[in-house]
Amino acid sequence: MSKFLKLFSNRIFVTIIWFGLSFFAILKQALHQHINNYYIYKYTFINLVHQVNLYAPQPRYFLDTNHYGPLFALVIAPFTLLPDTLGSILWVMVNAWVLYQAILLLPLSVTQRTAVLLICAHELMTSSFNVQFNPMMAGIIVLSYVFIRRRQDFWAALLIVAGTYIKLYGIVGLAFFFFSDNKLKFILSLIFWGIVLFALPMLFSSPSFVMQSYYDWYASLVEKNALNATSTMQDISVMGMIRRIFQYPQLSNLIVMVPALLLFGTSYLKIHSYRQAPYQLLLLASTLIFTVIFSTGSESPTYIIAFMGVAIWYMNLLRPVTKLEISLLIFALVITSLSPSDLFPKFINKTYIKPYALKALPCFAIWLRIIYEILTRNFNRQPVYVAQ
Repeated sequence: MSKFLKLFSNRIFVTIIWFGLSFFAILKQALHQHINNYYIYKYTFINLVHQVNLYAPQPRYFLDTNHYGPLFALVIAPFTLLPDTLGSILWVMVNAWVLYQAILLLPLSVTQRTAVLLICAHELMTSSFNVQFNPMMAGIIVLSYVFIRRRQDFWAALLIVAGTYIKLYGIVGLAFFFFSDNKLKFILSLIFWGIVLFALPMLFSSPSFVMQSYYDWYASLVEKNALNATSTMQDISVMGMIRRIFQYPQLSNLIVMVPALLLFGTSYLKIHSYRQAPYQLLLLASTLIFTVIFSTGSESPTYIIAFMGVAIWYMNLLRPVTKLEISLLIFALVITSLSPSDLFPKFINKTYIKPYALKALPCFAIWLRIIYEILTRNFNRQPVYVAQ
């Protein structure tokens, strides 16, 4: 048993699992040409260059429609030069690599980072299986925090603005604003990158087309938000759970979002803890989870973002951990991470988990626990961890 545990705490072995599971998932999808999301991404760049509406249906090339900002076209651009099979595989592996690098830069011990990789590996595979951008998005949010902590506000601002222009989720990086030692530089950097990245797609298209694309993007998101409440694949959120469990589809998101935002805001009451790494990591975990469980656009592959929050929370707990904390982690591993897979009973998944958006439930419970811990834990009595 000790050898088994030692194996799963080995950094090299866990790294192989991290990339191996994602490679297996995308290889299977690519060989069967089940890479519809990649086609959507690919044609975002092609349509930008040829000035074709980025958000119009193109059933000749892909199903569904694009919901990413014009800047995303430049992110996917290098991959469009490759054959689709190779391009999709490389795309997924680069996503996994970005998140991997972000984890390695967290102010945690080597053992803790390895544990984060292991906890999130299966959820990463779920996202990779769907050829999603979400692992990179999770990496962008984590790196926004890391760069602010390292006083690299200019680069943190770049990631926050880029993430916002790509998928809106990136804006949550502003949650770490109070960790900045030079807030004026941070604000000026946000303005600088806001202008540069807004205009950058125009170099590959035209100013008028890009301006129109931002308007079209807004319209597509409004339309998508209205459709999410009626889809079992979308709205895997706290609001989605309430709507489906209580058969109340007309529930206003604000009824849930306003109290959630107020509760999230209480975390900033611990002003004297702002410089403490344990406090910062708990706020990072809270932000990652909040971004997903209170978004109507959340779907199963999006949960790699939230699960990063779960893993960071668990590694940041005071030792020894309690039975409740262990139970919450197991609850999340089973219901959130494993439920979409073949390792979980399909009957339970199809009858209860999917119809009632219960994938969000463990993350919601952990998020509430994080808020409680932030408010009650004495961070100032703990040593500040210095990143290795």
